[in-house]
Amino acid sequence: MPVLSSANANVLTLDDFDLEGKTVFVRADMNSSIDPRTGKIMDNSRIAEAAVTLRDLARSKVVVASHQGRVGGHDYVSLEQHARILEEYLGRPVKFVDDVMGRAALQEIRSLSDGEVLVLDNLRFAAEENFEFTIDEAMRTHFVRRLSSVIDFCVLDAFPTAHRAHPSIVGFAKVKPTMAGRLVMKELKSLRKIQSVMKAPFVTVLGGAKVRDRLEAMEALIQGGKADKILLTGLIALVFLKAVGKIKGKLNLQNEEQMVEKARTIYQKYDEKFELPEDLAVERNGERVELPVSSIEDPTQVRDIGSATVRRYVRLIKSAGTVFVSGPPGVFEDDRFSYGTYEILQATASSLGITIVSGGHLNAALQKLGVKDWIDYVSTAGGALVMYLAGKKMPMFEALAVSYETWSNVAKGRGGA
Repeated sequence: MPVLSSANANVLTLDDFDLEGKTVFVRADMNSSIDPRTGKIMDNSRIAEAAVTLRDLARSKVVVASHQGRVGGHDYVSLEQHARILEEYLGRPVKFVDDVMGRAALQEIRSLSDGEVLVLDNLRFAAEENFEFTIDEAMRTHFVRRLSSVIDFCVLDAFPTAHRAHPSIVGFAKVKPTMAGRLVMKELKSLRKIQSVMKAPFVTVLGGAKVRDRLEAMEALIQGGKADKILLTGLIALVFLKAVGKIKGKLNLQNEEQMVEKARTIYQKYDEKFELPEDLAVERNGERVELPVSSIEDPTQVRDIGSATVRRYVRLIKSAGTVFVSGPPGVFEDDRFSYGTYEILQATASSLGITIVSGGHLNAALQKLGVKDWIDYVSTAGGALVMYLAGKKMPMFEALAVSYETWSNVAKGRGGA
């Protein structure tokens, strides 16, 4: 199967087809930070990014699709408020349907006029979008078969989800002409530039709650020479602390035993590469309390890394040639536990090395700190950027390469009209 890389020109774009009057399915990534108390969107960055490609489709009938959160999480919500915010960025009405692939969604798509935009509800409300498939398997899903009956083209503009093989990402490549959106092309161009100037020593700070993503990429980052030191924070730090026997108790993590065993294997193989927290912050009587790791009785109560850990990590960041930060060290949305996240980002912004910060949550934190412009490369992609830098195969790029092979003969200037 052909694989697309940042240096590979074999990818179709919006410029390769006449999309006027056509129904265009745009797989965006508007997955946003959600305030757990109010249910409101905290950071509009990904919605603003989605608007760039949509403006270039002003004469098309546009169907926008995105996921939001994970099943069971506080951020697993409808996309209705996303549609309203997108409307502000586009400066024109945006329709919303509380359906993904049912009769209501198909009817709304068929009724679109040129220039209209319709946002489907949270893709993960459809069961198939919570699983990953090969391209051939995905094209046979109910999701792809139903949507392909009412669309003409597919645009993949969800770079933060490029490492996922969900039907909306890989399923249309052989069914409809599938092309890269403006954001995806921008990210690839920027990454090519950054990779040309990255230098050792490489210090990687990993946090957040997406443990599987981090475990998948960690070994590849080390083997690829992109992680001389890995500073662990967030839930991934707790997994490793449990793996080496420094904390006990349940983490309430799906497939926890498997994740802990994987972490143990990686740590035993590369222990000199890792830095683990020595103290952590928990909530007691409504206050932030810092404790040595050995005093943590219930790891589910951990909300941030402690001050001693921050000081040690900051020293390592300052000595780096390249700093890569992905995922927040703590629950920074709560001011009591924002210390770790803000101190790590401040140190990164002040670093003399090449600096890369990824993930929608950290983008929001950078904006709040006012240091976003100090970072060399900021991406709303989290796990996708980790996987890209690790040299892992990216399902979205594979789908784009397959689409090129399948449809380039009908593209403008590539053998088509």
